[in-house]
Amino acid sequence: MPDRLRLTDPLSSLDAWVDAFARAEIPVLAETAEALEQMRATEDDVDAHGLGELIATDPLMTLKVLAHANELKRGRSAGLMADPETVTAALVLMGITPFFRDFGPQPTLEAVLADHEEAQLGLSRVMQRAERASRFALGFAAHRADPDAAVIHSAALLHDFAEMLLWVHAPDLALQVAALQDADRSLRSAVAQRQVLGVTLTELEQALMKRWHLPELLTRITGDKHERDPQVRCVHLAVRLARHTARGWDDAAVPDDLHDIAELLNLGEAHALKLLHEFD
Repeated sequence: MPDRLRLTDPLSSLDAWVDAFARAEIPVLAETAEALEQMRATEDDVDAHGLGELIATDPLMTLKVLAHANELKRGRSAGLMADPETVTAALVLMGITPFFRDFGPQPTLEAVLADHEEAQLGLSRVMQRAERASRFALGFAAHRADPDAAVIHSAALLHDFAEMLLWVHAPDLALQVAALQDADRSLRSAVAQRQVLGVTLTELEQALMKRWHLPELLTRITGDKHERDPQVRCVHLAVRLARHTARGWDDAAVPDDLHDIAELLNLGEAHALKLLHEFD
């Protein structure tokens, strides 16, 4: 069984962080857990598409399913089948009955953080931002007629999963990072993270994706390297915009975001802005 983890002090190395997070139980949204139990009761009526749509609204449940499916694939004839890059593909690989067998009643974020209201709020902000970023990214990909639109949606949804896990497994440390940035608005996230944690969340996330053998395409698109790659730019710009507009569209960074998004979509800025409001 996975561990219930609650860290109060930073760990000694990136490997130590990866080991701790990889072993830890990952809770999901209470509404996801409840909906899964309703589906379990009528399992014969459930198909991969409907179940996939439910799971793909929850970043941490998405992460769990993709990690599990890719572990399964490694245990089978790995070279003969493609990596499952979306939740629906993962469910098709697993099968509905084995999914419900392997994923029993899910622990919930609300229960795990019941004693930590500030962490609940911090986590909620990250998850809402991820949901908006995934909508923007899917809109960009669809506009560009990208055949990997579903993977781009997943990549944007998962882009900040290490930050979500930090709020779950080390909420006091997550609050220290947030406090540093609140005190100095010009402080870069990576600098604040390294100061408190000894590692950056991007390093931790990429290492966890490798540990869980997540698909190369998903790992590449979720990272911020290869930023000239249009698929990476779809995700990077969607995440940037979701971050900058979390409290409204009047942030000073939004005009730069708009310029870059208009360029990506090959549109004028006025048309691009209209499209963004439709996506939102």
